[in-house]
Amino acid sequence: MKNVIALLLCMSFMHTVSANEMDSAKLFFDSLEASFKYQQGQIILEDGIGTLNVPKGFRYLDAAQADYVIHDLWGNPHGQGTLGMIVPEDIGITDERSWAFIITYEEMGYVKDDDAGDIDYDELLKEIQSDAAAANEERVKEGYESISIIGWAAKPYYDSEKKVLHWAKEIKFGETEGTTLNYNVRILGRKGVLVLNAVSSMMELPDVQKNIEPVLASFSYADGNKYADFNPDIDDVAAWTIGGLVAGKVLAKAGIFALLLKNIKLIALAIGGVATAAWRWYKKKTETPTVRNIES
Repeated sequence: MKNVIALLLCMSFMHTVSANEMDSAKLFFDSLEASFKYQQGQIILEDGIGTLNVPKGFRYLDAAQADYVIHDLWGNPHGQGTLGMIVPEDIGITDERSWAFIITYEEMGYVKDDDAGDIDYDELLKEIQSDAAAANEERVKEGYESISIIGWAAKPYYDSEKKVLHWAKEIKFGETEGTTLNYNVRILGRKGVLVLNAVSSMMELPDVQKNIEPVLASFSYADGNKYADFNPDIDDVAAWTIGGLVAGKVLAKAGIFALLLKNIKLIALAIGGVATAAWRWYKKKTETPTVRNIES
């Protein structure tokens, strides 16, 4: 928790933080961290989708706790529920270095990968930047910061053998200094895709990249849910394509892309933003008589 306190000092331009207040904040965040119920070993994901064997050096927070961290503590817009999150075992949730792999599942149907080799990702980036800019009015109206897509932090790559797609964007939130890493992984299955979304500051990119493979290896679809189990006679084919997954858009039958960015979710705040959000949350909680308990 010492890093939280160090960051609070750096935030003194926003708040006058007394020594007593810092001590109280440290005790509060230490208590909060101790309240989380982390798990390791084998995790059976909801609805029998598959199994997660938490990789060495990581620990797992279940869906209820992950939702609490993402939406209440980190201050992200609400979106579809998570299946939990994987976090480094030596870094606390409210630490300034905090980062995580957020796990969700999108039951969108069987995603054909025919277009994977034909995508111009430079052109696709321009589309994504334009769409993000167009969605900002709605985000700001709902009380969230605007988003600017700076560029690829890691260009999209599709592994046709493992049926895994991953890419990373560098994102800037509002006028906040620094940028955020948004590293996306999609593991294709029979009826949808498992989503692993790594959220961190750009400084953690090397750590995220070196852990992509062990994290990917930790998940396996249950029998009957694997990509190879697809049955064209009874299964639905997704409107999404590989390019659509990267762009965050689905091609409608009329040939018009439906903008989904207004519901952007599971993106951490910009560098320093996790601790900033935690500080704002702490201030709000300590100014009222009730503190929400975390239930697993």
